[in-house]
Amino acid sequence: MDTTQMLKGLLEGCILKIIQKKSVYGYEMITLLSEYGLNMVSEGSIYPVLLKLQKQQLIIGEMHPSTDGPKRKYYSLTSAGKTYLLQFEKQWSLISTGVNTILEKGNEG
Repeated sequence: MDTTQMLKGLLEGCILKIIQKKSVYGYEMITLLSEYGLNMVSEGSIYPVLLKLQKQQLIIGEMHPSTDGPKRKYYSLTSAGKTYLLQFEKQWSLISTGVNTILEKGNEG
């Protein structure tokens, strides 16, 4: 099973939810996703998603100084991003409930 393909559609919503809590920079996002158990997400997959979300005006990126080196781009949610996230959460609830029901009842026989 290709986990990457399955994760692709969910990653945007997960990223928006993390950014909703606090502004984060790209590498920090990878670390946070890993802490939530999504350790298969790499730099090569996170930055295109962040760029896509920024082009869709769901997030904005602002450069801030770093104590550890060069400036970092921190991402935060826009009002459109908050609306999109609410829609994502509603859709995910419906989908996950249905899939979990199928998986659980599939074992009954």
